[in-house]
Amino acid sequence: QVQLVESGGGLVQAGGSLRLSCAASGRAFSSYGLGWFRQAPGKEREFVAAISWSGSITDYADSVKGRFTISRSNDKNTVYLQMNRLKFEDTGVYYCAAMKYAGLGTRESDYNYWGQGTQVTVSS
Repeated sequence: QVQLVESGGGLVQAGGSLRLSCAASGRAFSSYGLGWFRQAPGKEREFVAAISWSGSITDYADSVKGRFTISRSNDKNTVYLQMNRLKFEDTGVYYCAAMKYAGLGTRESDYNYWGQGTQVTVSS
């Protein structure tokens, strides 16, 4: 079983930056593909970014390309999401997710474990 705990959310003005972290338990962390998703009020949860087990391959939603960066530290069992040039439409609850395989996923169904989420609010 893997437990994921997000942190780093908060209130920020448009154009600002935030760095989200997700700490994971479990000895097999370094073999998991990881991802970030978000859910805006009244909308379905959507894919934001994903990273392979080694960190060498990443994927992003078109809406965040060039502004967000996903990274991981297998030594610290942590995945990060650096968010720059934030926009009002980036507001939502951000979730990290882990898959039991060394893959790269963009669908919720690709992932086996989920955190509780952290709120990001961007004021316009």
